[in-house]
Order: sequence, then C-alpha cells, then structure tokens
Amino acid sequence: MVQEQSQVISVSEVARNTYVLRFHSPRIARSVLAGQFVNIAVADDCDPLLRRPFSIYRAHGDTCEIIFNVVGKGTLALQKKSSRDVVNVLGPLGTPYSLESEGFMTAVLVGGGLGVAPLPLSTLILRNKGKELVTILGARSSEYLVEQHLENVHVSTDDGTKGMKGTAVDLLASLLPTQRWKSPKIFACGPTGMLRALGKFAVDRNIPCEVSLEGPMACGFGICQGCPVELVDGRSRYALMCKDGPVFDIRRISL
Repeated sequence: MVQEQSQVISVSEVARNTYVLRFHSPRIARSVLAGQFVNIAVADDCDPLLRRPFSIYRAHGDTCEIIFNVVGKGTLALQKKSSRDVVNVLGPLGTPYSLESEGFMTAVLVGGGLGVAPLPLSTLILRNKGKELVTILGARSSEYLVEQHLENVHVSTDDGTKGMKGTAVDLLASLLPTQRWKSPKIFACGPTGMLRALGKFAVDRNIPCEVSLEGPMACGFGICQGCPVELVDGRSRYALMCKDGPVFDIRRISL
C-alpha cells in the first residue's frame, strides 16, 4: 500500500452519468491486482471528509483508471477534475480475485451496473493466462452499459433496450444450459441483491464463485471498522470488507 499525490490525466464520459478518471500513479499501476481498490481523497479540504473507494478499472504503464457514477458531492467533485488537478490516492487495497488459482478453465465475469469496474483488469490477466472468457453484463438500460475492454460480452437490460430483458443472473441462467463451458468459475461484482441471487445460483449448481462487494470503506485498511461483512461460519462472526475483501468466496459470507 502506498499513498501518492497523483496527477489527473483525463475525465471522460463513457455512458450515461458514467465517467472514467485516469490518473498518473506508477507504484499503484505496477502492483495492483484485479479486484483491488483505491481510496481517493476527492477534495483538498475536509468537505467531503471521508475518502471514496473505487475498484481499479484499468492499469497500464504508469497510469490507473477508475469508473464511477455521479451520485453525490464526492463523485461530483471527481467528475469536475481536470488535468490541472492532483488527487491523493491510497492503494492498492483489499483482497483481489483468485485469478491465479487452478481448477477452472472458463472464467465467467458477471457485472451488474458499475460492477463492471474490476472486469477489464480481470479480462487482461485471464487472457494472458489462456483462460476461456465469458462476460455477462446487466444494466438498467442500454445507455448505462459499459462494454469497452471486455471480451465475449453478453448483455441484459432491465427495460430490454439491449440484449435480453432481465437481470445479469437471468441471462446467466438462460445461457448455462446452452454452453459447453469447461470447469467454469464465476467472478462477479455488483449490487448486493444481484450478488445474493448469483450466489444462490452458483451454490445450487456447485459452480465456484467469488464476488466483489460494494460498500463504504472509509479508511480502506481495517482501522475504522466501518464495513463489516457477516460470515457463515468460522472463529469470527464478521470480516471487514476493506481488509478481508472486497472479494470473498460466496460460500463464506451471508448477504
């Protein structure tokens, strides 16, 4: 983990109310793993006070990218950044996906809404490992979809404006019987409701599944104790999303 004063390179809109911020951060770019995140101080003063967590969307050379929606004061401040600005970035933080693990041949990447965030970096790593890739995206409508830097993409939208009408889990359920995926493993990110439904789907079919949780992670490394995750069993009843996650085996947690 490092803390860097990082020069903003660009902020670009990639879908409706969805932006990619690219910043210069050599040490983070060279060490980040898929599924890890950074905590960014979005303002120079204390308003907003708390850092905001963002999955690393892409990392290449000396630069990193995050993707975000504008939903409040903090993300609005990021959207207004320009190449004249510097942001204080802490990272890389958290536990990544187990992309290096053995036992699977097909990686099924599932992203709901902004859950697409860790998928491009995952795609790059998995492609280099020679894994078969399947990507399943869900969004409210076509104007919110982000499909760049992904492979073998299948799409669902709530309103049916693109792809199958329904959720990402509905789409996965419809695809699975028609495919010949060898030893699949699911790597997912998205809202809790989607991950809960996906977890049940995966457990019922005995498909390994790792999920990246979304939530407030103010400190980013376990000091503030503000991001508990309930465990199914073990010595402790709770884990911390920022320190023990945000990636968890779906069988370990209760959503």
